[in-house]
Amino acid sequence: MIDLLALGEVMLRFDPGPTRIALADSFKVWEGGGEYNVARGLSRCFGRRTAVVTALVDNAVGQLVKNRIAAGGVDTGLIRWLPDDGIGESRRNGIYFLERGFGLRPALGVSDRGHSAVSQLRPGEIDWQGIFAEQEVRWFHSGGIMAGLSPSSPAVIIEAMTAAKLHGATVSYDLNYRPSLWQRFGGKKKAEEINQTILPFVDVMFGVESLDAVPSDLDPAPFRRAMEKTAGDYPGLSVIATTMRIVQTATCNDWGGLLWHKGRFYEGIRFPAMEILDRVGGGDAFAAGIIHGLLSDLSPQKTIDYGVVHGALTMTTPGDNSMFTLAELDRFLASNNSGVVR
Repeated sequence: MIDLLALGEVMLRFDPGPTRIALADSFKVWEGGGEYNVARGLSRCFGRRTAVVTALVDNAVGQLVKNRIAAGGVDTGLIRWLPDDGIGESRRNGIYFLERGFGLRPALGVSDRGHSAVSQLRPGEIDWQGIFAEQEVRWFHSGGIMAGLSPSSPAVIIEAMTAAKLHGATVSYDLNYRPSLWQRFGGKKKAEEINQTILPFVDVMFGVESLDAVPSDLDPAPFRRAMEKTAGDYPGLSVIATTMRIVQTATCNDWGGLLWHKGRFYEGIRFPAMEILDRVGGGDAFAAGIIHGLLSDLSPQKTIDYGVVHGALTMTTPGDNSMFTLAELDRFLASNNSGVVR
């Protein structure tokens, strides 16, 4: 049985450390990708069995990505391997560069993912019915990053979600809007149009659209209004969860989360002026905590607290992914203490 199956691109991230991309002479390499990060967090922190469906070019770089996925405890058996043409002209493995930012200097990401193997997936190329029948998948997850990779990507997501629903799996989707992906297709308006075709298949949604205004503090009221509107527009949704982030500087954010669960709101623990080492992956870790709570039939309050704390702690370490255990989350929730553990 697979607790969660994710569909998305897994890339290599090149991290220049405290310096800038344009001036770096060395990089630390991590693996990452919005949808995959959720599976990785569920495996690493919460002990869940997870797998990822993606596509990689069969060369040394693709093998490096696969090995890092496996090291994170995520099953690699459903990766689709495509032949290498020698120079990456027809297909390639995606990479991106990201400097974390500090203080007044914002984080900067530079993507190099055009013509990636997973962006070329087409409906009919993955045996979704067979996967969901044979693997006994409990939960399927994808998101707006996968949807923005190519014109065919939304249809692949819908095909997978249709099979997931047929076999009784819960379906989640993270809006995860990335301007760099959608600018080729029509920007935010096009992303919203695509989301409107996908959300009728979704049970659990992460993120919010149509905020009245960007909040200046951790006031949940604007988020509540946006979530209520979405719940009215898509009656099939049983859960909506969102992070609440107010950026003070690149390394200091106000952080919290809000959960709409079957018509009721639950707010998680708040972290005002939270210090951040690396913000990438915080929202994915939040989603992993929410999914764990729902899979475990925990109370909505415990569920949102797991999401908020897992996201917060993940942003205190480098890379896209969680380096924490469930025991550490429980200890932090019990004490809310950052003192030395010894």
